[in-house]
Amino acid sequence: MLAKDIGIDLGTANVLIYIKGQGIVLNEPSIVAIDTETKSVITVGQEANEMVGRTPGKVKAIKPMKDGVIADFEITEIMLNSFIKKIKAKSLFSRPRILICCPTNITPVEKNAIKEAAERTGARKVYIEEEPKVAAIGAGMDISKPQANMVLDIGGGTTDIAILSLNGIVSSSSIKVAGNTFDQDIIKYIKEKYKLLIGEKTAEDIKINFIDLEKPSKKEKVEVKGRDLITGLPSIIEITQDELNTALEESINKIIKATVNVLEQTSPELSADIVEKGIIITGGGALLKGLQNILENNLKVPILMAASPLTCVVEGTGILLDNIKLLEESQY
Repeated sequence: MLAKDIGIDLGTANVLIYIKGQGIVLNEPSIVAIDTETKSVITVGQEANEMVGRTPGKVKAIKPMKDGVIADFEITEIMLNSFIKKIKAKSLFSRPRILICCPTNITPVEKNAIKEAAERTGARKVYIEEEPKVAAIGAGMDISKPQANMVLDIGGGTTDIAILSLNGIVSSSSIKVAGNTFDQDIIKYIKEKYKLLIGEKTAEDIKINFIDLEKPSKKEKVEVKGRDLITGLPSIIEITQDELNTALEESINKIIKATVNVLEQTSPELSADIVEKGIIITGGGALLKGLQNILENNLKVPILMAASPLTCVVEGTGILLDNIKLLEESQY
């Protein structure tokens, strides 16, 4: 049996896997639940995610990816192995070629760690590509021409900003401010103002279902449940959209500033292309309500949402796997 080429979006929040000829076959949280006494793995992915904040003392839910790079090499390897077994991408007689994505501006050591983790799953060959380039391809951009294409990829651990032309990155930046940062901003704000401790899942739910960056209401309220830091007892508070915008303001401004810095490094010719074509936003963070218009108002260029922001990167790996020659040429 011939090995299947696979593309992996190894994200801080989620792992997505694409099999050539089949499409996206896996989309699960980047979490591993382990027994701290026996050091054995209990479960990986969605089942492990359901245990976050709810495990007994000896069970620990670990997120092995931090800020787009491997924080725990051993656990990442276990997670990848588990996912690859789950999709049956390798057999006794075949080893797949794997294309795996990483943020821009990571160190060679961090890039090697990602490559080694993929190689140790039994890959025949491992290709590494930068995430915004793959996101741009997955979003349907033609980056082969001598024209500027700009992508702003707001993931879980990093926001990657890149201007692409002639199949390469002209200028780029990667900052450790993204979806997970927004969650932490919400947790911190509620903790400091209301002395209420909430979990990451509660913060994420507020971010996805309640926040409106563009038209926040002072009257619209949401109930938030957590633990009162003074009494130690379960408690409920109400918080407005307007307050939550204050919580996220600093992080949103950092993304805007990083995008401006990349634009400032660009030649006038490429800048003219961006003014005409706009910036494509991808990643889960791009779905934050009102963010598209906030970016457009601050950057003074059109901001376009990718058709499928959450899967752009992994869909881009599929397109590149269909063009192995182009992939070979881009490796160094």
